[in-house]
Amino acid sequence: MKKTTVLLADDHRIVLEGLKGLLADEFEVVGTVEDGRALLGQVKKLHPDVIVVDVAMPLLNGIDAVKQIKKSGLDTKVVFLTMHHDAMYAKEAFEAGALGFVLKHSAPSELTRAIHEALKGNTYISPAIAQEVMQLYKEEVDTRSSASGSLTLRQREVMQLLAEGKSAKEIAHILHISPRTVEFHKYNMMEQLGIKTSAELVRFAIKHGIVSI
Repeated sequence: MKKTTVLLADDHRIVLEGLKGLLADEFEVVGTVEDGRALLGQVKKLHPDVIVVDVAMPLLNGIDAVKQIKKSGLDTKVVFLTMHHDAMYAKEAFEAGALGFVLKHSAPSELTRAIHEALKGNTYISPAIAQEVMQLYKEEVDTRSSASGSLTLRQREVMQLLAEGKSAKEIAHILHISPRTVEFHKYNMMEQLGIKTSAELVRFAIKHGIVSI
């Protein structure tokens, strides 16, 4: 019987090695990546059944990477595995198209259960955070979500790379656009969000989970 294929994405190599050992008996781990852009490339190349991905990833955070994967039409199931005990991250993960959100301090059995539920099209969330997420959905008044949600995917990409200290020229190379287009996106974001300085832009990106510290 063919094993379910899994692609792992985490920016800590020791975590990737641990996950490979944890999942190897039950699943076929077809690859590991350490940043969000590498994840996009490997998903298109390997077409895994499931992705296990962290929220905080260099170059492109996990949530925005998943949005792009889903936008491309790939039917890969997504389970987030993260240290962030934050209901807003979980809410954004599910809205991006994930079916599971597991905290890293949970029992290993939670991750395997989340993968199995995702394969069946069901959602799974760590019990430790589930009540907070449900409350957040009930309230639907979080200003952070509305502010960051007004940005386009391209704007969020540019914002993350700016917040990571990349120059306009470096960003242009990564995104295959011109430096002038990068500056255009930066200017539009700052106008749109009422931000005056690059430092404020970085603080916004951290506060809204577009980049982590």
